[in-house]
Amino acid sequence: MGRRTRQKIEAAQIQGCKYFQLIPELLARLHTQGTERDKAGNREFFCDQYVSLLLLYFFSPVVTSLNGLQEATGLDKVQKLLGIKRVSIGTLSESAGVFDSEPLLEIIQELAARTVPVVSGRDAEALHGLTAVDGSVLKALLRMALLRKALLRMARARMAWALWQDEQHRGVKLHLHFDVFNAVPRQASVTAAACSESAELASTLEPNRLYVTDRGYQNDALFQQIITAKSSFIARVKDNIAYEVLEERELTDAAKAAGVVRDVVLSRLGTSHHKNEIQQPVRLVVVQATKADGAPYELWLITDRLDLDADLVAVGYRYRWTVELFFRWLKSILGMRHLISDHRNGVTMQLYAALIASLLMVLWTGLKPNKRTWEMTQFYLMGWASLDELEANIERQRIRQERQAARKR
Repeated sequence: MGRRTRQKIEAAQIQGCKYFQLIPELLARLHTQGTERDKAGNREFFCDQYVSLLLLYFFSPVVTSLNGLQEATGLDKVQKLLGIKRVSIGTLSESAGVFDSEPLLEIIQELAARTVPVVSGRDAEALHGLTAVDGSVLKALLRMALLRKALLRMARARMAWALWQDEQHRGVKLHLHFDVFNAVPRQASVTAAACSESAELASTLEPNRLYVTDRGYQNDALFQQIITAKSSFIARVKDNIAYEVLEERELTDAAKAAGVVRDVVLSRLGTSHHKNEIQQPVRLVVVQATKADGAPYELWLITDRLDLDADLVAVGYRYRWTVELFFRWLKSILGMRHLISDHRNGVTMQLYAALIASLLMVLWTGLKPNKRTWEMTQFYLMGWASLDELEANIERQRIRQERQAARKR
């Protein structure tokens, strides 16, 4: 296969946007970051400008690579919008290691705190603070056939921190806390793909959350850490756990309708020969479910919330899929399949910028992130759609989501 010709980016393909003009103010706090390394005092490219370019990478469908991003910095419109001069490819590559990613996480948390619920009703009220937690791997595959040996050795060395399956594979994992009813990420971290998800969650716990997790997080010590952090959990566990029953609860009609077949309060998890990590009674709620092929199976759910109706425990776990849908959005719609840096900090900055882009969409539109509105925003940035058409699309999507929510209620 011959190399595909890269299309030149024209100024007309990147349009100013009243939304995008808010970004420099949001990122102003980052401006002085990294200047302590500038002993000569001649730095002309700053952290806030680098992050603005990363956001441009996500919002503009015509910028698809680091080279394309560098080319965009030569456009007068981009320079005026972001307050930058033309940036070399070397400066962009260097920036991935010079600027710290942690302040971007603070911006993510601040933006998440500004959002309001986009879902209302009984579920949102009873399951307040519901936070779906999971991790997703982004692969960095190094193919011998596509790289000269010298370049391959350099690529391996640069991404040694992300060693995953073997010498040919590197991967990073995004650990995400997703606020279910606000439909936004509120906490994140980036590690090598080979890591402990339980340990990563334990290090990022917050108070007043109701964490919902899958079997990969089954860990009694973690469950107690969540309680100690003044939060709660609904966690799927394996169906062969040992436990001691304190109380068998009668099932309500609502619980039966939700598929609940058993609801018991436990005095302990594990056998008497093992240390009882959880220092208070918890519940086991067993839910009958059906696989895609029609085969039945059971969900075993552990929670410390003794006050929740059993059907709400089942519903709370089903909301865990919202984080899976967000990962699909992040990779397929937002375009996070391609990493533009092999530096650990640079990868983290790119992922955090993607989360900021998603948060901005929710704050601007008041809607869950969706493909139609994202496409219309990109059409506007390219000059194909007017501002009135963009706002009309947002209103149509809002009405559609409100009708969908009303049908569920």
